[in-house]
Amino acid sequence: MTTPDNQQPENQPENPDSQADTSVSYAAAGVDIEAGDKAVELFAPHAKRATRPEVRGSLGGFAGLFALGKYKEPLLAAGSDGVGTKLAVAQAMDKHDTIGIDLVAMCVDDLVVCGAEPLFLQDYIAIGKVVPEKVAEIVGGIAEGCVQAGCALLGGETAEHPGVMAEDEYDVSATAVGVVEADELLGPDRVRDGDVIIGMASSGLHSNGYSLARHVLLGKAGLPLDGHIEELGRTLGEELLEPTRIYSLDCLALAHECEVHTFCHVTGGGLVGNMERVIPDGKVAEMHRASWEPPQIFRTIRTVGKVPEAEMEKTFNMGVGMVAVVAPEDRDRALAMLTARHVDCWELGVVRNATAEDEGRRATLVGTHVH
Repeated sequence: MTTPDNQQPENQPENPDSQADTSVSYAAAGVDIEAGDKAVELFAPHAKRATRPEVRGSLGGFAGLFALGKYKEPLLAAGSDGVGTKLAVAQAMDKHDTIGIDLVAMCVDDLVVCGAEPLFLQDYIAIGKVVPEKVAEIVGGIAEGCVQAGCALLGGETAEHPGVMAEDEYDVSATAVGVVEADELLGPDRVRDGDVIIGMASSGLHSNGYSLARHVLLGKAGLPLDGHIEELGRTLGEELLEPTRIYSLDCLALAHECEVHTFCHVTGGGLVGNMERVIPDGKVAEMHRASWEPPQIFRTIRTVGKVPEAEMEKTFNMGVGMVAVVAPEDRDRALAMLTARHVDCWELGVVRNATAEDEGRRATLVGTHVH
């Protein structure tokens, strides 16, 4: 409805503000726009660190812009993820500067499995109450993860959710986008009998299995997060917040120099569960427990919680964060390259043709760990 400039709309008071309830506002409802603006001001320098030459536009636009560049037949790859209940540990310790590294790792290292180079990432932070310094810490970790992954932090969203989340609670998620040439796409169709399986060490729990770890260590055993654990050499909280290792640049370098047929990012479901996703029917990835020793944190969880080995291997990475499946003639070169890049690596097993005894399995662990 439109009205002439010199008339008021029908049934409306001459001064609507005179009857307004001044206690009704967005801030009174729990959303602090000024705090959000302050948070952007604090984390802007972090976001500017995580950039690439292809980024167009500036921070604060409605959409992030990225110039794809020249490719013969580009395939875009995208992946979204979060960090699960590892957030509960960060919130309990009031330490928020590394959880963003975990977030980036969970997204970009899924992309690199198919050979895609991570280009950019966008984050989403849902928080009960915007505390600018806390948000800046979270975004600082995300920016650091992007730097480690070689991708740009193209933008994101911070949403304040009063009445839905407690003031000190938050959750994070992100989507990463990458690109791979169609003729360089890695995957199960490239895997061959005799391929060598190379394991790359994890930095700890990474971002999976925290519900079980917290149940065993904090609930069942009642261990304090700030308590020093002698066998770990630090506090339990420090161990549980160890950032997830980001392998994307190491994997891309390896694929550039060696004949890599596929990678495998070891996340929820463990080593066997994830390897089965990259091995074709008719083949089996046979991996040997004796080829590595799980880090102490996994042995602690197993011992304290009396967790069966099968449950441990189904829930945790057990010390293997990423796997490369390479042509046998490139075995030594691949191991040397990864070692030169300071990646702890070893021959984990081999791909072989399936037999009747495999009963449809595409991955298996054999033998026992050396302790």
